[in-house]
Amino acid sequence: MSAVREAMIVAGGAGTRLRPLTDTTPKPLLPFCGAPLLAGMLLRLSTAGVQRVWLVVGADPAPFSVLDPLAREHGLDLRAVPEPEPLDTAGGVRAAIGSCDGPVLVLNGDVLTDVDLTAVTRGHLDAGADATLVLTRVPDTSTFGVCVLDGERITGFVEKPPPGTLPGHDTVNAGTYVLDPDAILRFPTGRLSFEREVFPTLVADGAHVRGAVSDAAWADLGTPERYLAGHRLALSGALAWPTLDAVPPDEHDIRRGRDVVVGPEVTLTGPVLLGPGCVLAAGARVGPDVVLGAGCQIGPDADVTDSVLADDTEVGAGARVQGLASGPGARVGAGATVVGPTVLGDDAQLPDGVEFGPGSRPSAD
Repeated sequence: MSAVREAMIVAGGAGTRLRPLTDTTPKPLLPFCGAPLLAGMLLRLSTAGVQRVWLVVGADPAPFSVLDPLAREHGLDLRAVPEPEPLDTAGGVRAAIGSCDGPVLVLNGDVLTDVDLTAVTRGHLDAGADATLVLTRVPDTSTFGVCVLDGERITGFVEKPPPGTLPGHDTVNAGTYVLDPDAILRFPTGRLSFEREVFPTLVADGAHVRGAVSDAAWADLGTPERYLAGHRLALSGALAWPTLDAVPPDEHDIRRGRDVVVGPEVTLTGPVLLGPGCVLAAGARVGPDVVLGAGCQIGPDADVTDSVLADDTEVGAGARVQGLASGPGARVGAGATVVGPTVLGDDAQLPDGVEFGPGSRPSAD
């Protein structure tokens, strides 16, 4: 175990590109492999020896109380840090870090990664660093801010260098940090950016800013396409995720929750995760790359692939669904065709026989 006992998750993003899903659910609480994304993060932090987790959220912390039972079960002291006004990526961390005792692990609440948190924190402590940034390599640097390294020490940042113009430097910020509180307390309270202010200032002032290059899986879940791709990453085994690991697969890579009902002549093509109480009617075809939340109903002869359907979603008889992320209680009508990547909000209704894709607008109750 590491000696880092406190963590912060920056979870206040609006998630505008995932609307309408995020109109009702904060982006970090959207389901990911059978549970809120933050649930998986909390489990990973607990495994790494963290005991207290600060959630830096938006103006309303109430939705995040759904995580309290999980936190108690795993011995985590979970505390919310509301931001009545947006404070950018670092302002909320700055507001709370003075209450922390020792180095703090900081995660971005909408970045999916299975980086070894214990190894990251241990490396930070062994190096005596002021700040450690987990870095990932990218094949094309032209859309990222690149971290310039001298060994493990970050010596500068170059914004979006064209390919080939910065030989030997292809690492970018992966959104996971370990911070000594004093490194952040030097900055004033209020709006504050890690990327534009904190880290460049620390480097310019001669602080020990360490880069920990990792080949762990890393994905941004901020669009429908990326949200679905992140699920494919986990379902394929390319990313280890604790909520998925809690439901072992069978020999066909099918994971089944309790009380799943599978009718006659149903075809399941893994990888697939079936949540508790799902009902798959006769002749349905489900998979590959499908996650069904609790209580989903897939009608007779319906076909669902490459989709993430939240709790109590219904797919009507003979419907064809590909690339859909739905909110709870959504319904795809009988004979409808959905071709994504696209989203349906909570309780949205697609009429029978309709064709639906990116940019389409469903009706709602």
